[in-house]
Amino acid sequence: MLGTVQPTQNSAGALSRLESQKTHLKSICLQYQLYLLLSSDLFCLLNNEMRLIIFFLCAYVPKTAAGHCKWAEVLKDLEQIKTSKDIDVSLYTANTDEGKECQEPVMRCFFLEIKVILQECYITNCSKTQDVLNIWKNGNASLDNNKLNSTTSAKCKECEEYEEKSFTEFIQSFVQVIQKECKH
Repeated sequence: MLGTVQPTQNSAGALSRLESQKTHLKSICLQYQLYLLLSSDLFCLLNNEMRLIIFFLCAYVPKTAAGHCKWAEVLKDLEQIKTSKDIDVSLYTANTDEGKECQEPVMRCFFLEIKVILQECYITNCSKTQDVLNIWKNGNASLDNNKLNSTTSAKCKECEEYEEKSFTEFIQSFVQVIQKECKH
């Protein structure tokens, strides 16, 4: 008997990826319908102004799907782990008010500390291990696309130069930094 396949992991990141795929498919379907309209004989009968409107709609549709913040999946998983009672670590916590030139090193610092949380979860078998692993994987995938250059990193603090804070304070700061990054 055929049935629907359900995700095996309870992860906000996995759910977000499924929703993103659905949005992408809707965008493709809409683009295909617009393509059919543009290539039809009916399109030739429209006046120039209407053709331009339809053309701009076709150009705009792909950008709406791409405007999604690359950190959204990380943010959702951070929301999942922020109330965890079985993660008890002190972590170097970057300042949320660092300048634009230090945003990338700040993000790298947060993800280095996420790796510390992940190791702690492996040791203590915490309930949020999968969510922490998702944060680390999604973050590294996004950071791998951005290579640090030496001029930027020379102006910014190293991760170990920041104050150590509790897990709760770390997550709050991390969420603030991601929200700030998503607004830009």
